[in-house]
Amino acid sequence: MTLKDLKIGKSGLVLAVGGEKILRKRLLEMGITPRTTVTVKKTAPMGDPIELLLRGYVLSLRLTDAEKITIEEVMA
Repeated sequence: MTLKDLKIGKSGLVLAVGGEKILRKRLLEMGITPRTTVTVKKTAPMGDPIELLLRGYVLSLRLTDAEKITIEEVMA
């Protein structure tokens, strides 16, 4: 499952961060690292981007980037 598939209000544990070298580095620098729990807070009116809560801060992420992040859904 990818972060793109996670529904509003649900949480997931990051298993792997993919993407090309520059994108992967940027995602890791933003705190999206393996074993991090992320929660989808809301989406933009057209569904893209999504707003995530992780490590105590809010982050907006495009769906094309979110599909590069492999997660496992967790019960919050």
